[in-house]
Amino acid sequence: MVATMTQTTRTGSPPANRPARQLLAASVGNAVEWYDWYAYTFLATFIAAQIFPKGAGNSLVPLLSTFAVFAVGFFMRPVGGLLMGAIADRRGRRTALTVTILLMGGSSLLVGLTPTYASAGVLAPVILVLARLLQGLSVGGEFAASTTFLVESAGPGRRGLFSSFQYVSTTTGQLVASGITALLVDTLSEDQMNGWGWRVPFVLGAVLSLVGFWIRQGAQETRSAEQQQAPRPGLLEALRRHPRQSLLICGITAGGTIAYYTWTSYLPTYAELNAGVEKSDALLAGTISLAFFALLQPVGGLLSDRFGRRPLLLFSGLGFTLLTVPLLHALRDSFTVLLLVQCAGMVLLTGFTSISAAVNAELFPPRVRAAGIGFPYSLTVALFGGTAPYVGTQFKELGHADLFPWYVAALCLGSSLVYLRLPETAHKALRR
Repeated sequence: MVATMTQTTRTGSPPANRPARQLLAASVGNAVEWYDWYAYTFLATFIAAQIFPKGAGNSLVPLLSTFAVFAVGFFMRPVGGLLMGAIADRRGRRTALTVTILLMGGSSLLVGLTPTYASAGVLAPVILVLARLLQGLSVGGEFAASTTFLVESAGPGRRGLFSSFQYVSTTTGQLVASGITALLVDTLSEDQMNGWGWRVPFVLGAVLSLVGFWIRQGAQETRSAEQQQAPRPGLLEALRRHPRQSLLICGITAGGTIAYYTWTSYLPTYAELNAGVEKSDALLAGTISLAFFALLQPVGGLLSDRFGRRPLLLFSGLGFTLLTVPLLHALRDSFTVLLLVQCAGMVLLTGFTSISAAVNAELFPPRVRAAGIGFPYSLTVALFGGTAPYVGTQFKELGHADLFPWYVAALCLGSSLVYLRLPETAHKALRR
């Protein structure tokens, strides 16, 4: 009894009393965030034709195009993770979630309203760069804020399950963006798509952001009353006071993030380049496997709540270490083979994605939990996940395409060594 009372005092306030509303607030907002992010990816060719025309005489245009990709992919996401994580730790998780979705909605609208190069000259790419910088800031901060919010909202024995909805909603946003883009391309002429059709998903994203904002306004703050009254942490306090935990997140994430981007984003292109798979077959297999992946996430979360986080992480890390090379080498010009390879990877990937939010949140005390997660996680994703397509393409151009699977396997082996030493936290009370 004494131990129980001590545990209650130490962990602070109980989890949210409206778990369904909390899940909805985090998931809908996160789906909208990633819908906006992926819409740009799917429509990049149409945008480039209007904003970065090949025939533009101004030499700043290709420079700005390169800067936009670099700044968003490798700079703004870690910055967003740090800044929005700090807001979540200082002002509250709900406040940070509100800021990130408004940022994404505003930047999405800005993309949709960006003038063409023909009408505004170099101002057009400048506006687009600004919009993408804001999107990168928002996406980087969303993981830190929503991860912390989801895990702190969970009841006893449900942190893994709540954690899994991070990637359920992320994948949902990706599928919706893909579906709307495909619908527009199929129903509009090429002139209509180049003229105004490419803008529609971004304006729609801004409207959806307002819906997510409204839902998040009704969410319950998950910081305890004690934490809300405590002195606010410094911007870099998590890195300064918890360097071991910060490095652990980098080690946990490196293998998982390259496996994630390889199987969810790059594999269709890899199959086209190295196995001669038709583009339409590659895209269809990717869409089916993503839907399968989303359905697997709660299963992984529930398993981790029962059996622990480490077994699932090892299943994923060691699985990719041993199977990445044979799976990618098994690809050939066959839709069925590609789909089986993708789905096999999604099963392995679930061991990481379904619980990464819980694992990260359980490492840090509540005072610096969001910022402690946000910066090292986003930095690792930028270094290893976001660069996966470029590394794979570079290996291909150098005539060593077979080295890319070994590169993925090596990073997964490194993370697996971290998982072996990771303390089991699934059945311990979350510090509040």
